[in-house]
Formats: sequence, C-alpha cells, structure tokens
Amino acid sequence: MGVIIGLLVIGVVMVYSSSYVWSAYKFSDSLYYVKRQLLFAGTGVIAMLLIMNVPYTTWKKYAKLILLVCFCLLFLVLIPGIGMIRGGAQSWIGIGAFSIQPSEFMKLGLIIFLASHLAKYQKYITSFKKGFLPSILLIFTAFGLIMLQPDLGTGMVLVLTCMVMVFTAGARLSHFFGLGALGLVGFIGLIASAPYRISRITAFLNPWEDPLGDGFQIIQSLYAIGPGGLLGLGFGNSLQKYFYLPEPQTDFIFAILGEELGFIGGTVVIILFLLLFWRGIKISLEAPDSFARLLALGIVSMLAIQAMINISVVIGLIPVTGITLPFLSYGGSSLTLILCSVGILLNISKYTKI
Repeated sequence: MGVIIGLLVIGVVMVYSSSYVWSAYKFSDSLYYVKRQLLFAGTGVIAMLLIMNVPYTTWKKYAKLILLVCFCLLFLVLIPGIGMIRGGAQSWIGIGAFSIQPSEFMKLGLIIFLASHLAKYQKYITSFKKGFLPSILLIFTAFGLIMLQPDLGTGMVLVLTCMVMVFTAGARLSHFFGLGALGLVGFIGLIASAPYRISRITAFLNPWEDPLGDGFQIIQSLYAIGPGGLLGLGFGNSLQKYFYLPEPQTDFIFAILGEELGFIGGTVVIILFLLLFWRGIKISLEAPDSFARLLALGIVSMLAIQAMINISVVIGLIPVTGITLPFLSYGGSSLTLILCSVGILLNISKYTKI
C-alpha cells in the first residue's frame, strides 16, 4: 500500500509539472490536467479501498459476466458514432465530459477470467486441444478486437501478460515454441500492414534520419533525459515540456521526470516499481489456491510489462508504442483500472502469510 501511494503521489506531482504549460496554452487553465488526474486518482483510490475488502473469490463467480461485458465494450468502441477517435485510434467511448477506454477494462477482465479458467482446467493445460488452444484462441480474439482500433501497445501488454499466466499454469514449452513462430510471422504482418508502424521501426533504428518527423518523439525524449544528469534540472524546470515533447503528461512523463529529477529521481521510481513487483510475486507464491495465485500473478505481470515497455520506449530501447506508465501517466481509464487491479491484489495479500 505504501509503494502504491508513493507512486501515485509522484504521478500527480509530475502530471502537474509536465502539463501546466500545455494546459495553459490549450485550455487557458494551467491546472486542467492535474485537477482531472486528482479526480481520477481519488476515484481510483476509493475503488481500490472498496475492492481490497471484497473477497477475491467473488471475482471468480462473475468472471464470465465480466469478460462478456468487456467484449461488448470492445465491439461498441468500433461502431462509428459511438467510438471516439484520438491520435488515429478509435479506442474511446465518450460519456459526458469524460471517456473510457474499453481495452483497459479488457486487460483486467481477461486476467480474471483466465485465472478462473486455468485454475478450473489446469489438469488439461498440457493438452494442446483441451487446455492450451482454448486459452490462446480467447487471448487472440481479444487481441484482434483491440488491433481493429488499432492499439498495438495495449494489445502487446494483454498478450504478454496472458502468456505469462498460461505458462505458469503448466503449459508445455513445445506449444509456446510453435506459437512463437506463428506469432512472429503475424507480428511482422501487422507491422508491414501499417506504414506508420514501419516508420516507427526505422525511426527507432535511426531517429536522426527524420528528426522533425518519425524520429521527433524519441529525439525529444532523449533531449529531456540527457541534460537531467544525476540530480536533474530541478522540479518544474523542464525545457522539453515547452512544446518540444508532445503531450508530455502521458506516454513520455518519465522523460520529464528524468529531466527534472535526474538519474536519482528516475532510479527511485524504478525501485518503487521493483518493490511492487517483488511484493506482488510474493503474494502470488503465498496465495491460498490456484485461482488466487494466477490472478495475483496476472495483475503484477500486467503492471511490470506495461512499466518496462513504457520506460524502454522513453529511453530509446524499443520503438515507440502508445502506452502509459502505471500510476504516473495522465489518464482516467488506465489509472482507475490499475488501482482497481491492485485493490484485488491487496485483498489476496490478506489471505497470505507474508
């Protein structure tokens, strides 16, 4: 709980610091983004506190219904007039002044259902037809609907998280090798089918070839992190948030944190994430039954994979994908669902010996 609150406080503070210039320019209100982030964080914390007192077995009872609702939302977002397009992706459903992102709900919904399904049919998991294939078909059906938006970043997190769960449940390595070969072909096909994905790959390999185009984001991100040095330029003193790094309060918030708080600030955040992952894995190992173990592992894997992808993008280790940094980045659906997820994790921890 302490680690979660610590990351959340850092996130709110950095959303304010990274966004007030853009907020003042776009909305004539320098507090526009941080006020909304406080609302999202407050709602999420209340939900987390309520959910951590709901027995985790309750989610097993409603796993099918939760998954059905998530699939319905994924279908709805694809309907013109219902789904909202932002940044070239039709990934949001508008509700008044706010909007929700169904793919975020699907990540948690699929983790809950898969934990229930794998725990119930774990004895069949070594069988390709009875155990492995049904789980894989379900995972890639959800992935396919997310890719129709398209949202490769969220789809990657969902698939990798679920693969960790299936592997931990006892699936054979030989099945994964065959799936990996097929997945590599499909991944190459996805990249080749969309010119902007190819341009992201080439920009990753040599961003300086097109510094004002496809390489712009990663170059500006590195320009933020580099001058930060050991101690940073000081809180609020970022230069890259002055219209150099596009919307720095979202996917590239770690770059602004590195610029203002330096290597030490970035290291503190990474250590907090590592502590969260370590505690989450211990909760999973000490959980009282298979459902709880797989559910806890799924939640902590989702957070770990998402954080690693985001930070890797920001420091130039992998191509740019549109994905938020858990607890820190601005975003309503993402932050609220993450806090709901850790609420479940905290409830499972009540039944462990740690």
